[in-house]
Amino acid sequence: MPFRAVLTDVADDAVLAQIVAPLAQYNEGQAGPSHHRPLVIRLEDEEGQVAGGLWGYTNFGWMYVQLLAAPAAARGQGLGRRLMEQAEAEARARGCVGAWVDTFTFQAPAFYEGLGYQRFAELADYPPGHSRVFYHKRFEAEPA
Repeated sequence: MPFRAVLTDVADDAVLAQIVAPLAQYNEGQAGPSHHRPLVIRLEDEEGQVAGGLWGYTNFGWMYVQLLAAPAAARGQGLGRRLMEQAEAEARARGCVGAWVDTFTFQAPAFYEGLGYQRFAELADYPPGHSRVFYHKRFEAEPA
C-alpha cells in the first residue's frame, strides 16, 4: 500500500488522535493498558478566570507534569509547591509510583529539586545558551 507524507504546520486534534492511535495500540500491546488520564488543576483568580495551574496526565503508573504556571504576582508564595503536592496526591490515589517533569534551566530546576525530584537527563543548548532538563521522583522513596 503506497503512502505519502503530508507536511503541515496546522496542529489538528483529530489528526493527532489518528497519529496516536496505532502507537498507543502498539505500546499497550507491549506494556499493557496505559490507563491514560488527564490531570489538570486550574488556578482561578477572584473573578473565576484561569490564571495558571498544572496540566499533565497519568499513564503507565507515572504522572507527567507538562505545564506548571503561576501568575508573576503569586510566585515565591508556595503556590507552585501546593499545586505539585495536590497533583502528586492525586497521582498516588491513581496508583502511580512516581512523577516526571521537564523544565528549562532558566525556569525552575531548583524548584523541582527542592521537591525531591532528581535530574535524569539534559538536552544542552536548547534553547541556545540554556538546557532543557528532565526530573523524576519515585513516590515510595518518600518517608511515610
